[in-house]
Amino acid sequence: MPQRHVVQMSTSHASYSVCVLGTEVFLDTRRSTPKGATSFDVHATSAVTVHIIHSPMTKPMINSRWPLDPDIEVVVTIDVTSRTVNDNKVKISYYGREGNELSVAWLYLTCVDISLDVDLSRNGRVKSKGKDKAKWTWGPDGQGAVLLVNCDRDSPGAGGTDSGQVDIRTSADLQDMSVMLLRTQGPSAIFAEYQVVLHVPESDADKVRVFHAIRSDSHPHYKPVLGPNKLSYVLDHVGGGENTFYVEGLAFPDVGFSGLVSFSASLLEVPHKNSPGTPIFTDTVVFRVAPWIMTPNTQQPMEVFVCSIQQGSDSNEVFLEGNHELKHGEMLLVVASSTDRDVVQDPRYERVPIARGTPQNRGLKDFAFKKILGPDFGYVTREPPGNDISSLDSFGNLDVSPPVTVRGKEYPLGRILIGSPLPW
Repeated sequence: MPQRHVVQMSTSHASYSVCVLGTEVFLDTRRSTPKGATSFDVHATSAVTVHIIHSPMTKPMINSRWPLDPDIEVVVTIDVTSRTVNDNKVKISYYGREGNELSVAWLYLTCVDISLDVDLSRNGRVKSKGKDKAKWTWGPDGQGAVLLVNCDRDSPGAGGTDSGQVDIRTSADLQDMSVMLLRTQGPSAIFAEYQVVLHVPESDADKVRVFHAIRSDSHPHYKPVLGPNKLSYVLDHVGGGENTFYVEGLAFPDVGFSGLVSFSASLLEVPHKNSPGTPIFTDTVVFRVAPWIMTPNTQQPMEVFVCSIQQGSDSNEVFLEGNHELKHGEMLLVVASSTDRDVVQDPRYERVPIARGTPQNRGLKDFAFKKILGPDFGYVTREPPGNDISSLDSFGNLDVSPPVTVRGKEYPLGRILIGSPLPW
């Protein structure tokens, strides 16, 4: 539920506040009610819409004034961004029993626009003012942005995957990330008194990383602003314009992680320099991290990697001789995607192949990580806790069925099958 923006009115001095385009501002008129007042009315400049919330039993008086009923609420909205500070005015007049005006409360409002936007429709474009941005639904008619785990290696000289780097070393790395835009509009002077903060829940912070694209005279700079140990980021020099952020996934959906991650942009009122600030508006978007998809072994392989083992009973010489069409290398034979290759998918890509590593300790132990990992080819591994590794964990007990329907439920990507030691 969005926070309720309440402004205190006063008959002793004018009140000043900032509101966000199209959002409701509740006016607290009770504290400013003068002694002896029995009714009030509200007038505002043309850009301001006044809403009087009341019970069905309460009606306006003949002169369009409202009785001072405790159940009545005054709410205003503005649908035009301010050109100058304090260019919108609201006047509340209080009247006594004889109809005489007792006092007046003035409110000056500055309207700004703040919008955090992502690719809701999954068509590669970030549109402004999307609806239900905090919801994510599956299917071709669903909505919500998709995020890839950045587990390939576009950065030359990097020791591991790109997600392990806290900086962006090549523009190619940006192609594996999702764009998030923060759009602001309004008088730039007003943002000197109000902060715009981008933030992520603590539960999501270790699953993602966000870079702020900062333009300079020489070249763009990508500043890491959210992620592990970074929960919030205060934007400097906010005014009318657009801030671009690039978001990368750091973890695949798994037990305890549904894949949904959220980001929010909040407008904070900061009455004092060292004050933590009070949020008066928050806009939230949601991504879903694309799951790791294990492909069935029944698919036609493109490449097969195998070691030549010449150690007594462990020798695979017969297997190699039975496949004379293989190209012989010193330790590697390649046939014309590895049986160790799976994928993730994003609307911007056909698919991104990923090599999955096993906790085996034989000849191909580090091959995928050292030799295959590269641009648009990722790597992921999963080991049991406590280093409790079994020989079965070399994928002898792991398989995926072809597409299958079980008890009326369709599994278009098949089902992962995990075996256990006999006699279980």
